[in-house]
Amino acid sequence: MSYGTKALQRIAGKTVFITGASSGIGKATALEYAEASQGNLKLILVARRIEKLESLKNELNTKYPTLKTFIGKLDVSIKGSIKPFLSELPTEFQDIDILVNNAGKALGNAKVGLIDEKDINETFDTNVLGLISITQAVLPIFQKKNSGDIVNIGSIAGRDAYPGGSIYCASKFAVRAFTESLRKELINTKIRVIEIQPGAVNTEFSTVRNYGDQSKADAVYKGREPLYGEDIAELIVFATTRNPNTVIAELLVFPSDQASASHVYKRE
Repeated sequence: MSYGTKALQRIAGKTVFITGASSGIGKATALEYAEASQGNLKLILVARRIEKLESLKNELNTKYPTLKTFIGKLDVSIKGSIKPFLSELPTEFQDIDILVNNAGKALGNAKVGLIDEKDINETFDTNVLGLISITQAVLPIFQKKNSGDIVNIGSIAGRDAYPGGSIYCASKFAVRAFTESLRKELINTKIRVIEIQPGAVNTEFSTVRNYGDQSKADAVYKGREPLYGEDIAELIVFATTRNPNTVIAELLVFPSDQASASHVYKRE
């Protein structure tokens, strides 16, 4: 996607921190920022799978030799891991400008009364507590200079709950409430708070939700025309390259065959 000269100027030299960057939306967002800035950018890419991040870093630096990339193993769901990670960042990466809270997951489709407690804890620890913790850790950097963008990846599931999704939906409703409160708390600053709320996106998300069963994961999108990580990445970069007086507070995006969390059109 072409963002234009002004957009290029607005992100030139900035430092972007992306969680869950090893695949899906996170990986696509790293690639999109690199392309949009033509390598005139610093990326902090974190995830649980360091080998995937190493592969992504090699891909980025091969295509954009001027790009500065720092990768690190970080599971946002592990309490107490975030502040030490930030404190150990190389000096040139410490002045973060954009935080993309992308790390998230869903586990299973069990209905209430049958949900594994481990799945409940893991979903909330990642989607809610992890997102809050990393935002709290990075926000003082933004407040010190009175600028910065916080992008939270929500979901249609945070607006429209559905059977079998009680825990995931509850976690995304929580993300939406946290995002709205944060935006209001920061209204007297130049810090922007943005939430992107995707519908169906074909990534590893479905594989994780189905505990690694690829056939079940593929069935979710059979006969569908879903979104892909690249579609959401374009919106993230677009939102963070607007004029400083413009806040894209919420961006709800569906594939063309979806109208709500459960209203979809499947083609045979």
